[in-house]
Amino acid sequence: MWKKTLMAALLASGWLTAAAAQAETITVAVAANFTKAAEEIGAAWEESSGHEVRFSFGPSGKLLAQIRNGAPFDAYFSADTGRPEQLAESGEARDVFVYARGKLALFSLDLPVDERAEEILADGDFRYLAAANPKAAPYGLAAQQVLEKRDLYQRYRAEGKIATGESITQTFQFVTTGNAQLGFVALSQLRDPQSPVTDQGYIWTPPAEDYDPIEQGAAALTRSQHPEVVDDFLAFVRSDQGAAIIQKYGYDTP
Repeated sequence: MWKKTLMAALLASGWLTAAAAQAETITVAVAANFTKAAEEIGAAWEESSGHEVRFSFGPSGKLLAQIRNGAPFDAYFSADTGRPEQLAESGEARDVFVYARGKLALFSLDLPVDERAEEILADGDFRYLAAANPKAAPYGLAAQQVLEKRDLYQRYRAEGKIATGESITQTFQFVTTGNAQLGFVALSQLRDPQSPVTDQGYIWTPPAEDYDPIEQGAAALTRSQHPEVVDDFLAFVRSDQGAAIIQKYGYDTP
């Protein structure tokens, strides 16, 4: 009897060891605006796949620079499509696809931009308006385009009214901490149920035609040592379950 018990234990141990050996970890570079959606997608994928994903969040431009400097990422989620396509053209990435379409939002804790955005922007009766760096963050470029359409961008710069965030995350912090009276952020940041400002403040979404579409592209990186695991993760992002999570955070999906 003990022999059968021992054999069963050894077999069980063998299976567990094999299962553990098959579990792999991938590291994914992700644009800051997609932080909460990525974390929820990652948790759901880990549960279904048995693998692990680690994220590195930041401005799309800085993440691209890190990739080109040899950072050991397996996949790249940008806030635009241009950067992943650049990597594909140089042979550093493959399978570029659009995973989300972002939406810009003007947010203030105190100013009623939901009803008077145009008036508030035209008057300029505030100390600072926060916006991400347009050279590093697509949402910053979108904010610049919205202001340029109203002939306000150069005026605000000359008056020193623009508080430039290194990323969309820092831009959001400028507004939530009161260092800026209003700011252009990603709508997804305002859909985060864990945000300290959920259901607070005022929100205005500029007309979509006022800025270039924020199509967010992703790609697998060719240097990855785990291509099959990366492909499985990217397939999950494009699945119905992945799309539902993305939409929950205020994005459109293809």
